[in-house]
Amino acid sequence: MALLFMCDGQVPTEWEPTLRAEIPDLDFRVWPDGAGDPHEIDIVLTWQPPRGLIATFPNLKAILSLAAGVEHILRDPELPPGVPIARLIDPGLQTGMVEFIAMEVLRHHRRECEYRAQQKVGDWTLLRQTLSRDRRIGILGLGHLGAACGEMLSRFGFSVSGWSRTEKQLPGITSHTGEDGLFKLLEQTDILVCLLPLTPDTEDILDATTLGALPRGAVLINAARGKHVVEDDLIEALDSGQLSGATLDVFREEPLPADHPLWYHPDVTVYPHAAAWTLPESAAPVIADNIRRARSGQPLFGQIEVRRGY
Repeated sequence: MALLFMCDGQVPTEWEPTLRAEIPDLDFRVWPDGAGDPHEIDIVLTWQPPRGLIATFPNLKAILSLAAGVEHILRDPELPPGVPIARLIDPGLQTGMVEFIAMEVLRHHRRECEYRAQQKVGDWTLLRQTLSRDRRIGILGLGHLGAACGEMLSRFGFSVSGWSRTEKQLPGITSHTGEDGLFKLLEQTDILVCLLPLTPDTEDILDATTLGALPRGAVLINAARGKHVVEDDLIEALDSGQLSGATLDVFREEPLPADHPLWYHPDVTVYPHAAAWTLPESAAPVIADNIRRARSGQPLFGQIEVRRGY
């Protein structure tokens, strides 16, 4: 049996040697030209697969995402039923996200954007600092990425709250659930970090209503998915002063079109979906473990509930 590498934007020659180091006899094939007989494919390793393609492999044991999210797989209405799907729980990806969120929270906390604007005009003005204990951080999504970021920010001394589908018991983090819990968190948040999975329930969750529930002058950091944010509502919130700034790593359309107003908004920092990369050297052991699990009939590490979408 064979693994099919089907990952838009990834270089297969970077992945084949690292996966073969974990599984020396791995039959590694690359879509489209090197796929071979569809009946021989038992594992698909994928990012943004073409719709309908996965269903053409009749002997699949597992569908493995090359990312923390799986919405790019679940959007395919022709997915074969009963085939387990796993998101990637990669320690390197987690470390990268923790670094990114720490960098951006501290940048907004210490008013770095304002200092850089002052530098451009030669303005030597001290801006008042806020103690970390008095800066309230809200995290939407307390999965393995959100929990790790929250615990790190708590160690910095920030007041950290999180919102998730189910209540979490995490050191240094106040947990909220449900619609009432969402608005309670928003009302007490100075810097809002979005790390939610993208599902029908979370798409467009950051709109005029939820952004309006934040204290005036709050900041948004979105490193989850672009479809969590209603971009016109975000721009209006920034222009009105309801939000004082935003860091955006993800967008509804990627690459972000050259004429999009978010490129040029003075209170927005744009990253090209660069917060945390999936690197072969850290992800290959996790993927190899799931290949072995799938072929021996064991539950996958990071296996999702299709009904929930994560």
